[in-house]
Amino acid sequence: MSERITQPPGEAPASGAAPHPVLAHRYARPEEREGFVRNLFDQTAPHYDRIDRVFSLGTGPGYRRRALREAGLRPGMRVLDVATGTGLVARQAVAITGDPALVTGLDPSEGMLAEARRALPGVTLLQGRAERIPLPDASVDFLSMGYALRHVADLGAAFAEYRRVLRPGGTALILEIGRPESRLARAIARFYMGAAIPALCWLAAPRHRSGELMAYYWETIEACVPAETILGAMRGAGFAEAACTTELEVFRAYTARA
Repeated sequence: MSERITQPPGEAPASGAAPHPVLAHRYARPEEREGFVRNLFDQTAPHYDRIDRVFSLGTGPGYRRRALREAGLRPGMRVLDVATGTGLVARQAVAITGDPALVTGLDPSEGMLAEARRALPGVTLLQGRAERIPLPDASVDFLSMGYALRHVADLGAAFAEYRRVLRPGGTALILEIGRPESRLARAIARFYMGAAIPALCWLAAPRHRSGELMAYYWETIEACVPAETILGAMRGAGFAEAACTTELEVFRAYTARA
């Protein structure tokens, strides 16, 4: 079952809106978030693909490829995958476009990029942040971001950059996990993502921070701004046709046109 939300005009949040408040038990000030997140992903990068398989019960690749196709990705398009991590979304983009040279991955974590280089021969990989993309204006046809919007510092700045690098009429696809609305679904999600998955990660790799990563992952999901705020930020950056489709109360796909 899926639900689609569209954002009415005139509801963009103020500039500088963060996707969630400071999580004081993780870092003390907003400016410390970037370093904390980058360090956490650097240290868990070698285990990230295994974490994803456990977290998604093996359904991740199929879902990502379907979402890309439904958003309009086609062979021959030039793609930028923001916060590419180990390249989980970029791999599916390569499969659809048919040419790794058409796909560029961007990530602030050198540890994640090191893993992506092994999995994505021929793909251009750049170190950088969503709020400052090292690409020319109007240089890509399609922009994707997989489950990382909660880690940016400024929604408005990130979306302004996305629109800048997209060609007129290009598509942005942001995959995210959102907090369920119903009490039952929220309780199930909290147990699975907030307790079970971190515990499995700690058991599988006790000397690494994988369990901490997944605990933080759920904390940011619970604290994240609602879908309407994200859609407002997209519209405020100049995107058109901003919409959000939700499946199973948790899996969200935000789409918009430059």
